[in-house]
Amino acid sequence: MSKFHTSPTRHYNGPQDYQNGGLDEGDVSFISGSPGHGYNDENQTGTVFIRISIPELKIQKCLQFELDETVWHAKQRLLTNFPEDLRDSINYGLYMPPMNGRAGKFLDEERFLSEYPLQGPIGFLEFKHKKRVYKLMHVNPRKLKQLHTKSYLKSFLECVKSGNVEKVTKMTNKGLDPNFHDHSTGETPLTIACSIKGGKCREIVLTLVGGGGHLDFRNKKGMTALHKAVLVKNPTAVKVLLDLGLSPNMKDARCLTPLYYGIAHNSDPAITEMLLQERAVIGSQDEQGWYEIHHACKQGLLQHLEHLLFYGADMDVQNAGGNTAIHICAINNQESCLRVLLFRGANKDIQNYQNQSAFQVAVISGNQSIADILHKHKSDDIVQYREVPKYSVRRRDSVASAAMFALSRSRSDPRINLIMAEGRYISPSNSTQSFSHLDNISSPSRDYSTDSPRSMSISSTSSGPVSGTGDNGMWEGRANGQEGFFPYHHVQEVRLRKAGSCGDILRESTLQRNTLASIVHTYR
Repeated sequence: MSKFHTSPTRHYNGPQDYQNGGLDEGDVSFISGSPGHGYNDENQTGTVFIRISIPELKIQKCLQFELDETVWHAKQRLLTNFPEDLRDSINYGLYMPPMNGRAGKFLDEERFLSEYPLQGPIGFLEFKHKKRVYKLMHVNPRKLKQLHTKSYLKSFLECVKSGNVEKVTKMTNKGLDPNFHDHSTGETPLTIACSIKGGKCREIVLTLVGGGGHLDFRNKKGMTALHKAVLVKNPTAVKVLLDLGLSPNMKDARCLTPLYYGIAHNSDPAITEMLLQERAVIGSQDEQGWYEIHHACKQGLLQHLEHLLFYGADMDVQNAGGNTAIHICAINNQESCLRVLLFRGANKDIQNYQNQSAFQVAVISGNQSIADILHKHKSDDIVQYREVPKYSVRRRDSVASAAMFALSRSRSDPRINLIMAEGRYISPSNSTQSFSHLDNISSPSRDYSTDSPRSMSISSTSSGPVSGTGDNGMWEGRANGQEGFFPYHHVQEVRLRKAGSCGDILRESTLQRNTLASIVHTYR
């Protein structure tokens, strides 16, 4: 029997509300998805009924959810369903009570509901403020209350700021809950720890998490520790948080990701690349409709822009005013970023919502050099990527799927794709059907030499198009000005990839990306 009560073909009308565990015909309500998050019938994979208990409000609601929505999305819709305001609602979470010998836990906000097993035809979860989950300790309520006085918590924060690992460990071992806010700054112990520079940062973070700290517990501004680590440009903190399993796609109160803040606030480019390697999804949009690529171009952040394009950012995405990244370069006179965008195939002819092209914007802004570059640029100058991004292999499949779903919405040429199998290039088979696109560029996987008049010698640096297949499993192609036959197993398939295109994820790449900085300087 399935773990869930599902109805794959049933039309979904939103979470259905049954107050206090029983159906009240007068109080049945429906919640529709928030704008931009609607569900299409073609994307439905089934629904699940979950009875949600809110201990603070002493009510229960039976709601219907999509199995393919994230815990974060479900949480946001729950918050809109409650008439009462919940204090510090950003730090509320869905809690799975202990069952079948397993300890209770809060659900990871970036995972899908379908990844959590629920008992019975109607599951049960609690929606409550995130606190420390005491699994093996015998909790004495009176002693716990003594540990959480203002003076004791203040002393704990001082130990965190000073990097005193021994005292922090001692206090958490007594039962102190590190999930709280500093009354003066609104920061949490974990966000404070991420501001510590040097080797103590990692030790303090590990101690706090080992002592019951939630990785996604947010400060008063609604930011997680990962957001804070990116803002203070602390790569050590970013790495340890990612190593502990925190999703790089955690959202703050504005639904913005650490990647967005890293680029908007000009963080270390190495941090940006680290987040992207951990499958950070590109496409966070603020209230003005600005994406990461807009901020990178406004500030002239060339390295950040290169990372975004290499990992599949949409070059032609428009903000609330209809301006693309090229428009932003034209307005702010960012020549280097403009050259990179044009070099990778950005569309210079898109008009904003005032019917102005990037060329017209450059002229109006008085940036004649930008206008000249746009006027002289030709499609023949575009160079596509030959490599694929290198991603971490330790993330869950659901995280990878979410990243690829976001990438799939970016502009791409359907003929431009990358082949992968078990993280490596596929060696083409003997079948002639496996090589239907005969104009693909191929390169030999190892050297091959022959004395046959019909064959040709190739080296590991040779490259050229394969024009067909011959007898006895031999392929016909051209390399280094020669034409002839060679064995199929001496070839790797290499297809060109445009920036903004979605290729299959390749977990290992033998190619190394060359920076475009030298290319930009050659245009000057």
